[in-house]
Amino acid sequence: MQKSTFLLVPALLVATSTSVQSSSSAAHADFINAQGQKIGTALLTQTENGVKIDVNVAQLPAGTHAFHVHAVGKCDVPDFKSAGAHFNPAGQQHGKDNPNGAHAGDMLNFEVGADGTAKFSTTNSAVTFGAGPNSLFHEGGTALVIHEKADDYKSDPAGNAGNRIACGLVSR
Repeated sequence: MQKSTFLLVPALLVATSTSVQSSSSAAHADFINAQGQKIGTALLTQTENGVKIDVNVAQLPAGTHAFHVHAVGKCDVPDFKSAGAHFNPAGQQHGKDNPNGAHAGDMLNFEVGADGTAKFSTTNSAVTFGAGPNSLFHEGGTALVIHEKADDYKSDPAGNAGNRIACGLVSR
């Protein structure tokens, strides 16, 4: 009997350790529009390839839109300028097609359907949940921002993506 009690304790410790690790490998963001209304969500998960971001949004104009990580964890309506510039800890220029780019917060465009909704996933290999300059949880935090137009992937500082139309604070 003493032996089985002894074996149960390590099993509980392992389960507790796994639970703590799981909760620290996920985060979320609630997107709001310029009126401060919730229009969608993002689930962020730390993977071995970077941070996977699963987005589900509504009430957006149909067409192609830019999607970026911004350097400040603030989403003040109506223009979301409080989110600061693109997340750029290495001091690069903007865009995957720019020979001097890209920002850590630069990501691919996405499509919004005629019904105003979009559901997509992307993985950003330049950001992490861990410590260091590329952490989404650096002092001041980060935000996910949707722009009114497509990113041209080369124009500094923001890819000619136009105004910010939705924003979500990244939080655990």
